[in-house]
Amino acid sequence: MTTLTKRMAEDLTEYLEEHGERVRYLHSDIDTVERMEIIRDLRLGEFDVLVGINLLREGLDMPEVSLVAILDADKEGFLRSERSLIQTIGRAARNINGKAILYGDRITASMAKAISETERRREKQQRYNEEHGITRRA
Repeated sequence: MTTLTKRMAEDLTEYLEEHGERVRYLHSDIDTVERMEIIRDLRLGEFDVLVGINLLREGLDMPEVSLVAILDADKEGFLRSERSLIQTIGRAARNINGKAILYGDRITASMAKAISETERRREKQQRYNEEHGITRRA
């Protein structure tokens, strides 16, 4: 799950924990060693939900991620630009059952473009897979 601030990440983590979810948060105040431990624990299934600010954009390849929830997706800015949304949505695309949920009060131009582009890419990939006899695996 992606939030816009460290405080939101911490508060959401606390809320989810209180409701029985196995959850951790990740943001820039966490040192490198602990970040690596958190990512390892997610991959090992020690917890199910990772909450952060910018953690699912570039440079973090985690095919285990099957659901990406982008909170405040309609708050225009760097973290909710078309490019950022596409990159974050793409993290779930690596998983055969992957889904992305964009939460907001309205659909912004960036959201609409990101949704359109990811649908276009998915259709293109599906056509390629069909033409070459490729079957996606988990």
